[in-house]
Amino acid sequence: MELFLVAMAMLLTGAVASIVATRAPKIATVCGVAGAVGGCLTGLAPTLRVLAGGDRLESRFGWDAAHGLIRLEIDPLGAFFLAPVFVLGAIAAIYGGEYLFAYRHEKRLGAPWFFYNLFLAGMATVVAARTAVVFLTAWEIMSIAAFFLVTFEHEKPETRRAGWVYLVAAHLGVACLIGMFMLLGSRSGSFESAWEGLDFSALARTAANPPYATLIFLLAIAGFGAKAGFVPFHVWLPEAHPAAPSHVSALMSGVMIKLGIYGLLRILTMLGDPALWWGPALATLGVAGATAGVALAIEQRDIKRVLAYSSMENIGLITTALGVALWGAAARLPLVAAVATTAVFVHIWNHAIMKGLMFLAAGSALHGSGTKDLEKLGGLLKRMPLTGGLMIVGGVAMAALPPLNGFIGKWLIYVSLFRGGIAVAGTRGSIALLAAGALALIGGLAAIAFVRLLGIALLGSPRSEAAAHAHESPLAMTVPLAVLAVLCVIAAILPAQIVQTIAPAIDQARGIAAGQTAIEIAKAGAAPASLGYFNFCAIVLFLGGFAATIVILRVRGIARGSTWGCGYARPTSRMSYTASSFAELPADHATPRFFRPKESRRGFEGPFPAADEYASSVPDPISERLYEPFFSSWADRFARFRILQQGNIHIYLLYILIVVTAALAWVSTRIPRGGS
Repeated sequence: MELFLVAMAMLLTGAVASIVATRAPKIATVCGVAGAVGGCLTGLAPTLRVLAGGDRLESRFGWDAAHGLIRLEIDPLGAFFLAPVFVLGAIAAIYGGEYLFAYRHEKRLGAPWFFYNLFLAGMATVVAARTAVVFLTAWEIMSIAAFFLVTFEHEKPETRRAGWVYLVAAHLGVACLIGMFMLLGSRSGSFESAWEGLDFSALARTAANPPYATLIFLLAIAGFGAKAGFVPFHVWLPEAHPAAPSHVSALMSGVMIKLGIYGLLRILTMLGDPALWWGPALATLGVAGATAGVALAIEQRDIKRVLAYSSMENIGLITTALGVALWGAAARLPLVAAVATTAVFVHIWNHAIMKGLMFLAAGSALHGSGTKDLEKLGGLLKRMPLTGGLMIVGGVAMAALPPLNGFIGKWLIYVSLFRGGIAVAGTRGSIALLAAGALALIGGLAAIAFVRLLGIALLGSPRSEAAAHAHESPLAMTVPLAVLAVLCVIAAILPAQIVQTIAPAIDQARGIAAGQTAIEIAKAGAAPASLGYFNFCAIVLFLGGFAATIVILRVRGIARGSTWGCGYARPTSRMSYTASSFAELPADHATPRFFRPKESRRGFEGPFPAADEYASSVPDPISERLYEPFFSSWADRFARFRILQQGNIHIYLLYILIVVTAALAWVSTRIPRGGS
């Protein structure tokens, strides 16, 4: 555990050093990157030790009587979530050094590196915390650091809006978590000892009664779901991810939102056996989130908004698998629970690396072309071949297509649903099979969304001067992409070894004996070794065919000439498909009407009409129709109290006098006669 503490110290040292050197951009960048990379690599050592060996590391420190002990621990479940924090944190830091350095003439770079290192330290402490006070403190540090990173370009109105939306969502979630921990503490009796500090082990010793367990479960879904992006708490995702620097978006989407899943898993281990309805409710929430995410992703123009809604879709898939796992546990279907829980953990890791790859690739495209608007891109594969090629790898993985790693988690979810549908007769079995069909539709739409993104951005002709003059990003930005792409390939061809490595974490989450999950997966016929072998053969065949094609073209030569322009003498990029037109068919016929784009058109009018005008927009319908009217209404009500803000110190002193007098009067009525 000493190495973990050293890692936290290195992160904090890098944070402080970067803010001290903020007037020297190069020194601030070096301090920030060195602190982040050094801290992550140091913290990765005990993490891998615990994950591979299944043991635990623990440290205890005295705080004070009011807050209890500071207890930190790395167990297999925590180590699984720490691994992406440190791996993606180090890779994104190297990328971010070059990415942020481009702003050195516009902004001081000490602050973003200070908050980046603080962000990493907060996430790592959230996972290692074993008391509620430390957990909530680290959770708040993580949330506030993310707010300052999201608002890096705070001079833009849309960035300020994104920051405030994120901050409000984060603190509404924290309010639910505080209530959850208070309820847990009151049921377990840990409030009786101040030094317990709501210790997790004390909370887990006493199983909550069913009514309280249900309330705790619902508070956990609301509190952790706000961070994970459960529908309808997702509204901050499409705002914050496009606004943040790309390496921060990669870390938020690849790691931070998964800590919502971690918190939910940690609380579920304290509640004992799940109620029979918890699993179906969570799975329904997951399917709804995945459907909304992919329906909105397929219509966005901003690359990073596409990826943000894709994160919502993948969190929906993970939540669906977790719901199936809870259902399997409650219904005494251990094979279903084993496969579904394995799907949760496998997809969490795979999504972390492939979504990190896609966000960093989007940032590289923005760095090279100056825009992230799909309608203004095109032809990037020719001008940015390395970025474009690695983006294709990430896109195929994100579309969950074989032979890359995104398919493995989905395949395990399908297996769990089919096993549940076959094992249970009647309505519940039929619902499980229908859910598999719904996930297949979601997967098809996800494939269309990423074909659209890759095709419009990378192929065809440039649709703007920015795209026409795009250039490849420097090695400090493309090498991290290559590392993540290699990790995607490794995860695709070695799924059995990965499952074996993370098996202690899966067993702990299920609350069963070590090694039991591996036995049950083998019984269920879901062993991923054969899938890894298939992926390996497919990748080898593809690479062999690609190499053979290159050799043949070099030997025979390439005939160059203009492509057929459909009879047009001078075709332009305006004649090609746009991102909106590509999405029109699936958006109009394969997604719910609730999520379809809003259109406005001014037709020809009068005897001498002007040009026709057409515009479409894709606002988030939940935000637009639910949250914005609600908060606007309450903002109008509270605006009436502005009359109290007179700006006069004497009036403010009068307010204080009135409040103190009223408080003393109230207290005096509470003191019994003859008392003191």
